Amino acid sequence: MYRRSLLAASGALALPRFAAAQGTPGAWPARPVRIIVPFPPGGSNDAVARPLAEALQRNLGQPFVIDNRGGAGSTIGSTEVARAPSDGYTLMVTSSTFATSAAVQTTPYDAARDFETVALLATAPLVMLASPDFPPNTMAEAVAHIRANPGKIDYGSAGPGSIGHMGGALFALRAGRLDMQHVPYRGTGPVLNDLAAGIIQLTFTTITAAAGLVSGGRVKLLGWTSENRPASGPAAPTPRESGLPDYEAGIWWGLLARRGIPAAIRARLNAAANEALAESRFAANLANEGATPARLSPEEGERFLQADLARWRDLAIAANIRVE
Repeated sequence: MYRRSLLAASGALALPRFAAAQGTPGAWPARPVRIIVPFPPGGSNDAVARPLAEALQRNLGQPFVIDNRGGAGSTIGSTEVARAPSDGYTLMVTSSTFATSAAVQTTPYDAARDFETVALLATAPLVMLASPDFPPNTMAEAVAHIRANPGKIDYGSAGPGSIGHMGGALFALRAGRLDMQHVPYRGTGPVLNDLAAGIIQLTFTTITAAAGLVSGGRVKLLGWTSENRPASGPAAPTPRESGLPDYEAGIWWGLLARRGIPAAIRARLNAAANEALAESRFAANLANEGATPARLSPEEGERFLQADLARWRDLAIAANIRVE
């Protein structure tokens, strides 16, 4: 889905600096704009949100202030955005967790109806990692091994409903309903520590999070979870090369607003965000996260978001995943 969405967007990126032709009200922004990040400070969401805020401030002439409101799988900060006025002064930079959390738990908002995409910022694939003593060395070998050892293989994630949890569940489903056990942790660090120690056998995470362990040989890289593997990333098979052409999972980061934001303001923000993504400084930050700039129109970003919400919701139903 990530690959198809981005390819479909090519050729539609000629955006004006401030979208003056869109009829944006001249009064906006007349005061500082708050960007809620529904995660604690630090991590990939801040690595995307903070340079974006700096670029928007340069391009639009008002401060864009980051406000971290973490907790409950991103739902605390997202709830605040859903209850804010739709006037362009409260925005949100969030990630795939917004979609996976909405798929597996009851939220105070409707993720599909209460928000709209201002700009899809970037995407990044996950990697499938294994403990050093796990016999398979590739994703295809892992499928055969798990199938031969039902219920005996554990995969860890940063928590219930996280992208690592859902990426692993989708892998199991696409590979023929493999019987593997999910082990939730509180964060990616403990997952990788136990993976390197052989306490769990598998995990699905970003290459950035595990780069040192992979290069040091403390964990094994079995494959990428997307055909969009970074050109500079380590060599490993993609799902299609592993016999799983229907499997694709990854992380995205997006700029969202409460539904109803004036179309002219949304267009102006989208143009400014896409201009920021073209800046070398911002591109370097994204590359450090193993991410690729998206630079889609608001409509393309909205289709991407709705498709992502639907597919994780469908997976949660098919795999009976529910977080209370």
